[in-house]
Amino acid sequence: MHKIADKLMQVEARLQQASQLAHRQRDSIALLAVSKTQPAASLQAAFDAGQRDFGENYLQEALDKKHLLAAMPICWHFIGPIQSNKTRPIAEQFDWVHSVDRLKVAQRLSAQRPEALSPLNICLQVNIDDEASKSGVAPAELKALAQAVLALPRLKLRGLMVIPKPSDDPAQQRAAFTKARQLQDQLNQTLNIELDTLSMGMSGDLEAAIAEGATIVRVGTDIFGARN
Repeated sequence: MHKIADKLMQVEARLQQASQLAHRQRDSIALLAVSKTQPAASLQAAFDAGQRDFGENYLQEALDKKHLLAAMPICWHFIGPIQSNKTRPIAEQFDWVHSVDRLKVAQRLSAQRPEALSPLNICLQVNIDDEASKSGVAPAELKALAQAVLALPRLKLRGLMVIPKPSDDPAQQRAAFTKARQLQDQLNQTLNIELDTLSMGMSGDLEAAIAEGATIVRVGTDIFGARN
């Protein structure tokens, strides 16, 4: 498991360099370790190397790991598609949800978030490239969804999450992230709010995302290796 610690150091070096190039403070960008399909032992190794935020896509797998690692102060993020019949355990067990793309899901998360817990941090997933195969609210419908979510109790709307089309072209990568940043700026201005989170950028494009204002980058492969 030393390998995971080494890989985290390599990712950290990339984050340092990318934030310097973007003239940003390194601590303005959080690293989310995407741990789907990884065994609990791998999360333990990353935790031992200093990682605290973990992102899971599959609910049952995430709950199993959360149970095994219950003694650790991990911040758990749900980043996968949400079926409305599975919202209760997400509302009860996670600190962040990045993948809210419709009002029904937000309403259920709000109703099912336990009073004893702090409000659930929410990002709205935007289908930034209008891909038929991807989840996400259409940019044109984002403002209405944001307004509705802001009115719900037990939720704290933090910002946006995007998964652009894969591209090796830095200019193309940046274009999608620019669009996401502009959408967030528009929401902040028109709704007079202060969304502070852009969850965007992965192993292949985190530099472009950081250049365009990402505050959370989601890295899996470059920490844990290829997925099983």
